[in-house]
Amino acid sequence: MADQKTIDAYNGQVNTYLKMVDELGVDPILLRFIDRLKVNDYVLDLGCGPALASAAMRRKGLRVDPVDAAKAMVQLANDKFDIAARQAQFSDIDATNTYHGVWANFSLLHAQPQHLAAILMALHKALRPKGFLHLGMKLGQGSKRDKYDRYYAYYSQAELEHYLENAGFSIVHSELGEALGMAGDMEPWVVLTGSAK
Repeated sequence: MADQKTIDAYNGQVNTYLKMVDELGVDPILLRFIDRLKVNDYVLDLGCGPALASAAMRRKGLRVDPVDAAKAMVQLANDKFDIAARQAQFSDIDATNTYHGVWANFSLLHAQPQHLAAILMALHKALRPKGFLHLGMKLGQGSKRDKYDRYYAYYSQAELEHYLENAGFSIVHSELGEALGMAGDMEPWVVLTGSAK
């Protein structure tokens, strides 16, 4: 299921990616996600990269399970934060009633569209009732590869809301914006927060 070219790109661009996310500073969207949870709640950081979000969540008293498909990102996360990050692909998530939250921040945009529904259903299964899913995605149509050969799938906000609702989530928050990515493109994004029914 995983796109090997995308994984290879992240393995090969660890320092470039780390520099970009380090410069972003504390994410107010992440802080709002943390505020929905209680101390000692358990959060899956899906596509954790260097685990900056996991480290921030841990500082706020949450327990974290950082996973990433790129071995070099997992190594960096553990070297930087000693945070027990582990290598896993989207299709490896098979927990049941385990997490209070899932932080999927611009990671599932690398999943092929034909797999997105199944991944979201697996995340719903992995969450406890009333658990929260944070989903950050880029807006657009179709799919493409960037200059690093990373695969991206694009959706409209309405399409993503439909996917979440079909997977058993109630949408409790949405937010729009745009940002400059590692490939140098300014692109619009949407963040959706879903609550597991």
